[in-house]
Amino acid sequence: MAGELKDNRGRGEAEWSWPAIHPEGRKFGLIGVAMSLAVLLVLDWELLGWPMLALSAFVFAFFRDPERVVPQGENLIVSPADGLVSLISLVTPPLELQQDDATGRGLGNAPVTRISVFMSVFDVHINRAPVPGTVRRIIYIPGRFMNADLDKASEENERQHILIERADGSPIGFTQIAGLVARRIVPFIKPGDLVAGGQRVGLIRFGSRVDVYLPQGTDSKVLLGQRVIAGETILAETGKQGLIEGVSL
Repeated sequence: MAGELKDNRGRGEAEWSWPAIHPEGRKFGLIGVAMSLAVLLVLDWELLGWPMLALSAFVFAFFRDPERVVPQGENLIVSPADGLVSLISLVTPPLELQQDDATGRGLGNAPVTRISVFMSVFDVHINRAPVPGTVRRIIYIPGRFMNADLDKASEENERQHILIERADGSPIGFTQIAGLVARRIVPFIKPGDLVAGGQRVGLIRFGSRVDVYLPQGTDSKVLLGQRVIAGETILAETGKQGLIEGVSL
């Protein structure tokens, strides 16, 4: 992934800047601004125009696309989404991720640890690749739009499964799930693409969730209720197991 290399000895540069607005969201924000100005300047309806202008600013903020510093390591699995770790459970992977038609490889049907990251409307909604590798499968499934925080949303909501095969041949699967307000999953990648760890792979509009399926023999390094950052927070390290505990304050 293109970007400046930073390390833990202070090499590289860091400065604060306004996050960019992803092109997917600029049109919605500009439409909102145009409508707000029309209500304010043409119709002179201030009671309606100012709230509309504030809503347009929120739309721009929703589609913000900040830069991230991705930790480097062959066995690291980073979070594909910003948000709250709402579920950590042992589940059977979805059928769509169990085997790839072209290579015959996939997650298999044995139970694995699934980490679910819930994104509220206030979180960054750009999703990133949890590992580097080759995109083997992208399968879109239409469905319902129930609260993405519910466990059954993994099987009933609109969703998109993605399977990435790393250089060593091991697969990692994750699923973008539309939520109560979300109405579209937008992919930035296609099967056959090579992606870097932390690379932008898509977005979900207006509240949603991402499920990550860890390889067998791998435990979560994050805790239930923890907030994670896409492309930066390490969810797990392949082959590493062990109980981790934390105190909620």
